[in-house]
Amino acid sequence: MLCALRPQRNKVTFHMDFDRLVEQFFGTPDIDMLSPEQLVAGTERLRLQFGLERDGGRRFALWSLMYMLGMAPDLETAFEDEEDREAAREFMDMADREIEED
Repeated sequence: MLCALRPQRNKVTFHMDFDRLVEQFFGTPDIDMLSPEQLVAGTERLRLQFGLERDGGRRFALWSLMYMLGMAPDLETAFEDEEDREAAREFMDMADREIEED
């Protein structure tokens, strides 16, 4: 699934491969196949990387993946910039619409 939101001058652009991120942190693009221990370990790696990440675009992609997995920190904690928080709100709305359509 290709999809990550990044704010850009009052626009939102999409550009990230979630499957690659999932594989990076969990060792497989198929989360459903993970044991509970593997899921916990991948989640810990993802949270750690999110906390260390300083690149805004990559940080946003990590937060987006965390949101899709139901583990994202709230927007006020995750993003200092209001523009990033607004892009995250738009991402949440888009992701929720996609889930409802399925």
